[in-house]
Amino acid sequence: MPNIELILEKPGKKLNWLRAAVLGANDGIVSTASLIVGVAGASNSPSFILTAGVAGLVAGALSMGVGEYISVSTQRDTEKAFIEKERKELADNPSHEIEELAMIYEHKGMSKSTAKLVAQELTAKDALTAHLDAELGIDPEELTNPWHAAYASAIAFVSGAIIPIIMVIIAPANFRIPITFVGVILALIATGTISAKVGGASKIVATIRVVVGGVLAMVVTFGIGKLFGVVGI
Repeated sequence: MPNIELILEKPGKKLNWLRAAVLGANDGIVSTASLIVGVAGASNSPSFILTAGVAGLVAGALSMGVGEYISVSTQRDTEKAFIEKERKELADNPSHEIEELAMIYEHKGMSKSTAKLVAQELTAKDALTAHLDAELGIDPEELTNPWHAAYASAIAFVSGAIIPIIMVIIAPANFRIPITFVGVILALIATGTISAKVGGASKIVATIRVVVGGVLAMVVTFGIGKLFGVVGI
């Protein structure tokens, strides 16, 4: 017989990871492409442009990874503190905790007698898990691993950032900027479509929003590059 808990929980968690991966890739595309076209606006040197792109990729991936690690580590420490607090409360005053759990289910729409019965049965099965789930939405067996989150964020960023870098490498010098723009727009259309599908939103609206934001960022940085660029470099 299939595990109902896995059926109910895992798809949602996978969608959250997919959404984060798409957003990370989108960030990599836009930030790296903006940096590349900004430098390209200031200089025609392929080595300068490529160096800027690679530096942006490495810096962005490290920043995303470190930031995600710190964020998830803080969240995990907080969750562990809540778990210990709940464990202590269950040990010190179990009857009060059952009443508290029953009240939660009663507020969710159960009758008083049903809520009390559910609270008693869940507490008898696994008191800590039942209380953490109802009160805090925490599963003590499924705490997020900060290293996994860091790796995922960094990889997602790199997967997006590599696209404009490839465009710059393969494009002829005279068409470097147009080809980069086209490649980035196509990539943004893909990430916008995927993010909309994952979130259940309108694909057209999400895609337009992502593409317009990315193009605007590139236009602005290219203009800044042109404004402050030095001819002949």
